[in-house]
Amino acid sequence: MLSALNEAPSWLNSGDTAWQLTSATLVGIMSIPGLAILYAGLMKRKFAVNSALMVIYAFAMTLVIWMFFAYDMSFGQPLHIGGAATTFVGIPHPVAGANDLEAQASIPLLSGLIPALRFPMSSLVYFQFVFATITVIILGGALLGRISFRAWALFVPLWITLVYSVGAFSLWGGGWLGALGAVDYSGGYVIHVAAAVSAFVAAAVIGPRMLKDRQNNTPSNIMMAVAGGGLLWLGWSGFNGGDPYFANADASAAVLNTHLCTATALLAWMLMDIFFLKKPTVIGMISGMIAGLVAITPGAGYVNAYAAFAIGIGAGILPWLSMNLLGKTRLFTGRVDDTLGVFHTHGVAGAFGGLMTGVLASPNMIVYVGTAGTASVAVTGLVYGNAKQLALQALALGFIIVYDAVATFVVIKLVGLIVPLRMTDRELEVGDLLLHGEVAIDMEPPEEVMSLNGHLSPMPVEAGSPA
Repeated sequence: MLSALNEAPSWLNSGDTAWQLTSATLVGIMSIPGLAILYAGLMKRKFAVNSALMVIYAFAMTLVIWMFFAYDMSFGQPLHIGGAATTFVGIPHPVAGANDLEAQASIPLLSGLIPALRFPMSSLVYFQFVFATITVIILGGALLGRISFRAWALFVPLWITLVYSVGAFSLWGGGWLGALGAVDYSGGYVIHVAAAVSAFVAAAVIGPRMLKDRQNNTPSNIMMAVAGGGLLWLGWSGFNGGDPYFANADASAAVLNTHLCTATALLAWMLMDIFFLKKPTVIGMISGMIAGLVAITPGAGYVNAYAAFAIGIGAGILPWLSMNLLGKTRLFTGRVDDTLGVFHTHGVAGAFGGLMTGVLASPNMIVYVGTAGTASVAVTGLVYGNAKQLALQALALGFIIVYDAVATFVVIKLVGLIVPLRMTDRELEVGDLLLHGEVAIDMEPPEEVMSLNGHLSPMPVEAGSPA
């Protein structure tokens, strides 16, 4: 009896299960601690704690709503409205019971289109959760330094529910865009373009930071930013490597393509900095790295390495031009204060990568090898004779831009009716100490040094030493 209980079900493959859990954990690490310390390092010291706290809160809140209704809105059975099944969003429903957690994973509307998944439902729910939460965290990078924490606390669950779930279902959950043949391998549209468009709209509604913070936004800790950026780069192996849902050849190819494109984009951005700005910078190289990671994401398993290299060149140049030309126009120096350049490194790079997937996707890159009842799955781009794929990619891009812009405007306005969207003037001036009663780095000397004759007083400065 005991041996029967310990016996794994016939559908479970330990390799696929282990890789899916590992991939999900790698993506989770990209948020905590990756983006938490990247944001803290890039922001002024007075907002380092607030920036990290926004990441930690979003991670926790997204998981709660994901388990109880948002996962099925993104990947469950289609919602019926007026007797007809919508192709935009699924039925809100929890995935918390024993049967939900330990049953064989499946995406209802994709059954029969891809091979049966060989890991538990809990692995799939966890994997898709870390994608959902990193999307809203990326969005938050444009709002740092002025959005109130109360507004952020309401915005996160509302945005995941009303905005993210629609894009995820439409492209990944068997919705209308996926049914037409539009593809997004690992989130160039569902995650990065969605985050960038929503960030642009939310930043416009909330308004800019204090003028002096915009004019002097010196990073508090560049080495911390390097550490956070490094966790993003290496964590992306799970981001793109886990999306075939199998530990197969295409997963390996997607990982290698990811790193090749990223390295190429980083170098291209560095060369643009050297040629036009006369010096390379660490912040510039981190930006090029992120742009490369984003640009390869829509097609990581659909393109070969030559295409990944070409996409990397474009990802290092186009977002650089956007940030250094469009980013210097009145649009971005005025009302739309995109604190960390999310529009450029995620929006421009994600759109470029998604469209290039429609151009360069190779029919020889087999995502799923056909099994009984399923055909081998591959995507063919324009250069291989399929112009329709580029048109579908453009349609998907247009839908994500329009829907997310309108829906995010509604969400942020709704939040603003309930709580103030911005910090108070005093909070903007002081930062973390007033907001949370904490500071990122204690700059005060210890009390033993300050204590003289039984009372606190400043330590005397020796002659000739810097004051």
